[in-house]
Amino acid sequence: MPKTTTFLPHYDANPEYNADLLRKSLPLMIKNSIPPHPINYAVWYEYVEGHNTALNDAIYQVINSNQELTEGASLKLYKQHICNASVESFEKINLNLQTLLNDTAESVESSNNRVASVSENLEGSALQLEKVDNFSDANAVIADILQETKQFSEITETLKSKLNRANDELLVLRSELARTREIATRDALTGLLNRRALDAELSDLVEHSLGSNHCILMLDLDNFKRVNDTYGHVVGDKVIRFAAGILKKYVAPDHIVARYGGEEMLVIMPNTEIDNALAVAETIRASLAKSELKQKDNGQSIGKVTVSIGVTALHVGDNVESFVARADQALYAAKSAGRNKVMQA
Repeated sequence: MPKTTTFLPHYDANPEYNADLLRKSLPLMIKNSIPPHPINYAVWYEYVEGHNTALNDAIYQVINSNQELTEGASLKLYKQHICNASVESFEKINLNLQTLLNDTAESVESSNNRVASVSENLEGSALQLEKVDNFSDANAVIADILQETKQFSEITETLKSKLNRANDELLVLRSELARTREIATRDALTGLLNRRALDAELSDLVEHSLGSNHCILMLDLDNFKRVNDTYGHVVGDKVIRFAAGILKKYVAPDHIVARYGGEEMLVIMPNTEIDNALAVAETIRASLAKSELKQKDNGQSIGKVTVSIGVTALHVGDNVESFVARADQALYAAKSAGRNKVMQA
């Protein structure tokens, strides 16, 4: 049985697209003697898709150095380049947290035992004090009581110090967990929300809409395959990052921008009228259309890069699927109308 990982990637559901990747993946896996189980297939699926530059570079290094792609190597590639967050980070945080809890529990138990011992001694001293009938004996018993009280104070201070240290360590772990959670929700290429986080945001919006006006934009870079085929995936990735920057520049602070898949992106616009959504979409379209994109290494122009955008508002009775499907239909209409257009569902 494969070990369960904390975060799973999200894949394009298009049957023809996936069938094409299957036809490309299997021969490569057979050639490299890779067992076709789910984790290995996920690695080679993304490899032939070509969008995961870091994964492709890692595989190139393994192949070019004539290293064997062992099960351990495949799992490492999967964890580092396909999972949306580092599984090792969560495992480390979990281990550190468990250690902290165990140490704190041991400190509390030890302190409880010492306090119980001191309390027992104090009770004995109190009974002894009741029986003394001269000043000298009373002073001796009182001295013992003071000594036990001092020990009690020391135990309290020691426990307080340990609990303070534990609290400091807990704050560090919480910070690490927050950073790891942030990684888990972000697309590595663009810094936008990833598909997994987007699905959660859409579900939350639809379930708690309360009759407010909400819109989404579905965006797709036009003729993007031409960019990849002509200039390579490295340049293609830079174009996607540039487009993501345009989106972040023009959306409102409360809008949620995510990478939907490949060169597609989606913007969630809570509490936004359809006219405002259309205006933002047109600003994004126009800004990208007039941008002159060049390769940094040689200054060569890569031509005009445009975007088609589908816009829709949330309707009463919508679920996530119908909401997104309507935006996708509007996007398709924009593509069919000649691309570089904004269309409303």
